[in-house]
Amino acid sequence: MGTPNALSNLQFVDAVRPRSMPAVQQRRNKLSNKLWEQIQLARSQIEHTHFVVKRRVTVKDVEGNYKSIERPKRIKPWWFMADDGTLCLSVFYGSKRIEIVPGKTSICVANMTDLIDALELLKSETEAGNLDVAIEVASGALKMNFNKYK
Repeated sequence: MGTPNALSNLQFVDAVRPRSMPAVQQRRNKLSNKLWEQIQLARSQIEHTHFVVKRRVTVKDVEGNYKSIERPKRIKPWWFMADDGTLCLSVFYGSKRIEIVPGKTSICVANMTDLIDALELLKSETEAGNLDVAIEVASGALKMNFNKYK
């Protein structure tokens, strides 16, 4: 057993673990995870390898039993070639394109390496909370799509 003084090196606080994660943090995490997928997809294209994310789905077999299997998740690239031949990147929250700068929905980059750098910058800015306003706008637009059929 350690010395009685060993505990004096630790900083004790009276803190309670929150029961749920705040909605802002959930949205940040969602966008951050999607940006990570885009970074990995771009890297795999540069390296000419396959990038596959598996997701669990429940299917019904021939006998009518349900079982859970893993399937590859389809990841659509967020970048495209514009009419003038430049490589552009649009950031999506769900199906909504995010306006990071008001009135602008795409980021122009020179090549795939710059694309990865831009995605990594966006990911770090998202995790720092600097894109919360843009995410909130896109989230609100998504919620409107779900509410219009009620």
